[in-house]
Amino acid sequence: MARFRFGRSSSAREGGIRQSGTDALQLVIDYIKQETLSPLKGLGRYLLFGIAGSVMLCAGAILLLVAFLRALQEETGGFFSGTMTWAPYVIVGGATVIMIALAAWGIVRGAAVRRRRPPSTKQ
Repeated sequence: MARFRFGRSSSAREGGIRQSGTDALQLVIDYIKQETLSPLKGLGRYLLFGIAGSVMLCAGAILLLVAFLRALQEETGGFFSGTMTWAPYVIVGGATVIMIALAAWGIVRGAAVRRRRPPSTKQ
């Protein structure tokens, strides 16, 4: 039976096997970096913009509630004066509770409910 020769000595073939092992290891390392670091970078960007948006939304809500309080105190023609000076604070507190409840309801309801389709009723 004849042996095939590839034009390499046995020591060259051993180097080829070592090189293949090194290449395989490098391929595994590159794959792990690609599948872990790239998604983490995207997640970091997503979290950064999400947190920044949440902070801005909360700051806007606080400013809106303070403006509502000042409007109740100043623009109601003295209705909340004397013994009723506490009423604008209660009203704004109630508005705050309603805003928090609506936000919590939206979070609990979530996007999954909007994406879920009702079962087909075809027969």
